[in-house]
Amino acid sequence: MKDRNDITEDFLHFIWKNKMFDTENLVDDSGNKIEIINTGTQNTNAGPDFFNAKIKINNTLWAGNIEIHKKSSDWYKHNHHKDKAYNNVILHVSIDNDKTVFNEKLRQIPALTIKYNGKLLKNYKELKNKNTDITCKKIIPKINKYELNAWLSAILTERTEEKTKCAKSVLKQTNNNYEEMLYITTAKAFGFKINALPFKMLAESLPLKIISKHKTNKFQTEALLFGQAGMLKNTNINDPFYLKLKNEYKFLKHKYKLTPTDPELWKFMRVRPSNFPTIRISQFADLLHKSTHLFSKITEAKNIRDIEKLFEIQAGNYWNTHYRFGQESSFKKKTFGKSARNNILINTVIPVLFLYGKEKDKPEIIEKAINFLENIKAEKNKITKKWEDAGLKIKNAYFSQSLIQLYNTYCINKKCLDCRIGYKYIQKEH
Repeated sequence: MKDRNDITEDFLHFIWKNKMFDTENLVDDSGNKIEIINTGTQNTNAGPDFFNAKIKINNTLWAGNIEIHKKSSDWYKHNHHKDKAYNNVILHVSIDNDKTVFNEKLRQIPALTIKYNGKLLKNYKELKNKNTDITCKKIIPKINKYELNAWLSAILTERTEEKTKCAKSVLKQTNNNYEEMLYITTAKAFGFKINALPFKMLAESLPLKIISKHKTNKFQTEALLFGQAGMLKNTNINDPFYLKLKNEYKFLKHKYKLTPTDPELWKFMRVRPSNFPTIRISQFADLLHKSTHLFSKITEAKNIRDIEKLFEIQAGNYWNTHYRFGQESSFKKKTFGKSARNNILINTVIPVLFLYGKEKDKPEIIEKAINFLENIKAEKNKITKKWEDAGLKIKNAYFSQSLIQLYNTYCINKKCLDCRIGYKYIQKEH
């Protein structure tokens, strides 16, 4: 077989899993007739390559594991003959049966040499060796829309579950208090990438039960947040609003025995002024001030517009002419823009809703979370542009999120063999 050096075990696993080899008149190394009933479940951890396979050798049904190598002698190279985990291997598959193999119990393992169409390897090498990010670009327009959408749906679930990890960790930290968890994860989201950690630490240092006692008073809410952020420690600022916040916080800090976070954690450099942590903290205060039982409102929302309204917020009047304390600027209302709002919905609110549905076994909530993505505008970034250049129309966040996940998890890492588009590329003429 040509180009044998280009063949990887991953490729052979792919060929085996998808039965892309010649299945007619199969015989093992002893001349026994082999019938593949079930190729088994691929194992990505230590141990045999496929579990729970079913085959017939002559007329006897066998159930067990499958091990695959380029050369059968690799069995010894990998010391499987000394490993009890391989005693239940019922078939050893390779493309070069150069050595009879025995397991740890000295039982001979039936060996099968497989053959496949050379175009499969040719197409695989194209995917593996191309320098372009999306190597399957030329066949994307030819893929059946139903099949593509089914794959993107699976990818979206994968991405959403990844996004729930932070929320799940915080939920455990708050003893399954969903309101508190949403409060902390939303705070983190208000920091976006650069100030996510200090925002999360701020929320963790200021329990929601304290905020709830003062949320009807926006000024006190701001005093608590700015004070816990460590931003009211400066003795050189004589701004009246700043001093008023400082005095209010001093009282509340003593009342609740609060310890502020480190102000040095907050980053202003290389951050657009509209995204300064001062502006985001004031906007977060407005959210807390306007919304009672935010988590309940989100779970009860009938459509995405109901949730969007909750995030139609803006920084306090002081910030119309400031970006930092004590430094005046030209007048501009600091509203929470649609792009920022969509970012929060996509990356925090919907994953939290998805997690709640999963944890409480409420499939209707999971479905609602996914459906909400269909009514949010698709993100515009470098990754989505690559997919648009490949011929895909990205209608909404449902598709943009799926394609971002596909690119970051599969395309960049050349995991084409695990991708259904890669499967089509390898299998078809093009």
